[in-house]
Amino acid sequence: MSAISPKIKIRLGDLLVNQGVISEEQLMQTLAVQKQSGRKLGVELIELGFVTEKQILSLLSQHLNVPLVDIAKYNISPSAVALLPEVQARRYRAIVLDDKSDHLLVGMSDPADLASVDLLSGLFAKPIKLAVVSDSQLLQAYDTYYRRTEEIASFAQELAEEYEEGNDFNLDAGVMGEQDTAVARLLSSIFEDAMQAKASDIHIEPDEHLLRIRMRVDGVLQENVIKEKNVASALVLRLKLMSGLDISEKRLPQDGRTHIRIKGHNVDVRVSTMPIQNGESVVMRLLDQSAGILTLDQTGMPASLLNRFRRLLKRPHGMILVTGPTGSGKTTTLYGALSELNSAATKIITVEDPVEYRLPRINQVQTNNKIGLNFAKILRTTLRQDPDIIMVGEMRDQETAEIGLRGALTGHLVLSTLHTNDAISSAVRLIDMGAPGYLVASSLRAIVAQRLVRKICENCKEPYRPDKEELLWLNSLDSKAADLNFKHGKGCSNCSHTGYRGRLGVFELLEMTENMMNALKLNNTSLFADVAKQSPGFVPLAKVALTYAKMGITSVHEVLKLSEMIVEQVNEDTTQATTVSLEQELAEVAHVKKEAPNDTSLTQHPSFELEPIPKSDDHNGPV
Repeated sequence: MSAISPKIKIRLGDLLVNQGVISEEQLMQTLAVQKQSGRKLGVELIELGFVTEKQILSLLSQHLNVPLVDIAKYNISPSAVALLPEVQARRYRAIVLDDKSDHLLVGMSDPADLASVDLLSGLFAKPIKLAVVSDSQLLQAYDTYYRRTEEIASFAQELAEEYEEGNDFNLDAGVMGEQDTAVARLLSSIFEDAMQAKASDIHIEPDEHLLRIRMRVDGVLQENVIKEKNVASALVLRLKLMSGLDISEKRLPQDGRTHIRIKGHNVDVRVSTMPIQNGESVVMRLLDQSAGILTLDQTGMPASLLNRFRRLLKRPHGMILVTGPTGSGKTTTLYGALSELNSAATKIITVEDPVEYRLPRINQVQTNNKIGLNFAKILRTTLRQDPDIIMVGEMRDQETAEIGLRGALTGHLVLSTLHTNDAISSAVRLIDMGAPGYLVASSLRAIVAQRLVRKICENCKEPYRPDKEELLWLNSLDSKAADLNFKHGKGCSNCSHTGYRGRLGVFELLEMTENMMNALKLNNTSLFADVAKQSPGFVPLAKVALTYAKMGITSVHEVLKLSEMIVEQVNEDTTQATTVSLEQELAEVAHVKKEAPNDTSLTQHPSFELEPIPKSDDHNGPV
């Protein structure tokens, strides 16, 4: 039974009024709102701003004489959590924090709910002692500790038992459509586990003697092994049916898409299959449509960089690239930009593969290579649709790049992505793809490069001393690195013993200057890189990440992983020689420009106001 037994039921509203936390009028106002919403009184009081969650918890802790526990900092025992099934934990808003020799410590968001306390007491052989916990932390703890690992293994075993060992699963569409089949329950459990863990991708990989299900959480894969390897073909078949793929084709890769609903969340699932040695591998990208599109303010861009980026977006024409590797958040940034640009007075057309999020008022076009509807073909037609802004999902080839660049010259603002490591290499990459240097120089206005780094878990954060090799590299970025106080996460139950929880965007912004344009016009990529590095306001990704490491937000290891930089000892003479060489090359470029004053292929410095270039009146072609 419970260690506390209040004689009468405590009414939170009366308690807050008696303690002078809120007034009688505020209580009456909140009760009226609660009558309409049906939510708990405490939730309404917090939403109306009459009281904070911390005030309510502290008051309950003092009145009931029970401890107030910060779940984020408490070392919760996973075995103790498992003593209370998830369904009952969510019903009673409770969690078992610890299993002591003579009692269980149970955290509740509302320990004054005597009915729930009595019901909880009857579920355990040991007596319980209560603690007050934050409701928001409690919900987060459910997603962290109540993973579906055992449930997935159980459903996999059940599915395997329905068929003889070694048999292939030749299930037809009618059978696979039944919602109560074991394979449906197994898939449902996998999706629910992925959503709880906030995974971005699910990987189903059959091995020789087992099946691996891996989920990418905060950019790192977490593995769950299923011994029943023969259930893999059933999972793949079911996923193919769901995403409209050819179930008879197992020799070629296929791409599809499906839509599912998990615990109130509408999720788009991009499905990619690939034949491997032991069957077919499936990778699913999860896109939570219920979460909505992040605004630019929510992307994590620093205020100074964000203001510069917004100024660039207001320009009437030119190309802006967002670059980075797969999974770095490029699309999120572009969608955030489109959301700000979206208005009744602006015609926006996007060319995507695939269309990830639906945006009102924006004409979004999905490529389809099977019928020849590729980026280049759609882009040509797009330029005849009188757009103000064009978003190209990715610059994949020379033809797409050239059409996009020429579109930027004819009075359109063109946004696109490119798979490169940093901003400087992006312009070089366009030239490598075959785009003429003069066209890149005339059209490109700015490049945003971005990466995602993991944030150190606040619960297990502790001081960290870099080793000699790390210090050598850090000193190349900051000569005072040895005196800085870095942090890292030692690992705890709150972060699944990874030392990290959540991710943060790291950005660099390169705005084109006249000297950069001149270098590109001459196809001198090495000169362009040298000039770009010395550009005012340009801060490389590695230095931005190092700033976050100085602040204790991310770790030295994440900075090293992001930069992929080789530390070299450069002596003073070499540095001086490079500087002289750079000055000479710039002088030569300036001389070339002076010789050809009528060359209109070069645009002005982007910090000056640009004269608008009128849109082409010729609607029979892209330019």
